[in-house]
Amino acid sequence: MMSETALREQPAELRITIAVGAALLVQSALGLVWAGAAAERLSQLERRADVSAEIIERTVRVEEQIGAMREQLGRIEMKLDRTEGAP
Repeated sequence: MMSETALREQPAELRITIAVGAALLVQSALGLVWAGAAAERLSQLERRADVSAEIIERTVRVEEQIGAMREQLGRIEMKLDRTEGAP
């Protein structure tokens, strides 16, 4: 048979075991919540990077078009200068 002190210690050990188990469950749940939040932040950053890449691509196209327009403007100015100088 168990002694009286053994009976008193058993509930304390049980409470400690339950407390440790509960703490592990809470920490695991919080870890999963944190991982989910980190995954969402990563997804947002990837979406922003995709948008930024699209904006950069558009900017490059606009710069190329502006360069082509400058060349055309230079040719037009040269033609105008030639026609103004002609008698």
